[in-house]
Amino acid sequence: MWGKQRNQPGAGAVSEAAVLEALRKVQDPEIHKDLVTLNMIKDMKVEGGTVRLTEELTTPACPLKEKIEGDVREALLAVPGVTQVELKMSSNVATSRVAPERAPLPGVKHAVAIASGKGGVGKSTVSTNLAVALADAGAQVGLLDADIYGPSIPQMMGIRGEARSNGGKIIAFTGHLGVKVMSLGFFLPEGAPVVWRGPMVSGAIQQMLRDVDWGALDYLLIDLPPGTGDAQLTLSQTIPLTGAVIVMTPQDVAMNIAGKALAMFRQLKVPILGIIENMSAFVCPQCSHETAIFSKGGGRLAAERLGVTFLGEIPIDPEICRLSDSGEPLVVAAPESASAGIYRKVAGTLAGRISVASLTDSPAENVVFIKGPAPAR
Repeated sequence: MWGKQRNQPGAGAVSEAAVLEALRKVQDPEIHKDLVTLNMIKDMKVEGGTVRLTEELTTPACPLKEKIEGDVREALLAVPGVTQVELKMSSNVATSRVAPERAPLPGVKHAVAIASGKGGVGKSTVSTNLAVALADAGAQVGLLDADIYGPSIPQMMGIRGEARSNGGKIIAFTGHLGVKVMSLGFFLPEGAPVVWRGPMVSGAIQQMLRDVDWGALDYLLIDLPPGTGDAQLTLSQTIPLTGAVIVMTPQDVAMNIAGKALAMFRQLKVPILGIIENMSAFVCPQCSHETAIFSKGGGRLAAERLGVTFLGEIPIDPEICRLSDSGEPLVVAAPESASAGIYRKVAGTLAGRISVASLTDSPAENVVFIKGPAPAR
């Protein structure tokens, strides 16, 4: 990346100490620690009035990348004698520090549960598009379909086939943008019902977690079945979860049900990374008029009442449904669409919450959460 230059002919040599001191005044906007303390400054070289360095972000999906880059340039160009800044941006996702008493999945830095209090909220569609949005940003991502009774991720990711093993490990399928995928759907004949009691459900989830070769992943998103049953309990007790995301629709009744799912994870001591409101509103593709078919603002209001981060609103878009049925997530098939942009923004916000949970002593909940005015109902 070409540096920005300030015209100061004849300026003297700049010391590394002066550069580091300037960078200590630049804070990560979410973590609220300076970049030097966070060890985010790499490969720094000072030659005369030119400063070259690499800024290592906490996630490739950093939603505040441009702000951090701008703050670094501004701070350095304010140092007497600095005439040029050559800045490169890279990323390195820090490993989760939660639940050290539970054995982590080898190579997986963060396991994140995507949950809902009830069915029909579009949780699997959200999980799929968040996974490919994170991968599109440059992260290594896995997607586990833990919805045992209704596995839909294979269809949404456009993957067909039967699970295979190699050397005792189950081989994960590779989907769009390199996302690693595993689902019970790869073990069953197409259309076969799953008529299982709780212990069989728990066993299947443990097998897909422990017996799958996931490789090196920054994020493993786990699409859970709706409700508060065996799958949620097994997952929370088997591996250390960085946190859970609750997907809900805007109605008041959905808020109450989502609150129960959130309370369950809190009882299991799983941090809540935030709430996503899906099916927020329908935007007419012809006139751009917005219609709140299922009301609007319930997700934000629920986040405020429950004291957690609101990750964003995802609209009703017929293209999302059509493309999901055809095995092409919207973020892949229509990357320039407004809805794809919203998914990328939500994914970036989620990645930021994960970074906060990993690099501070504060829990994922109630960190940098700003309460806004209650939306009109």
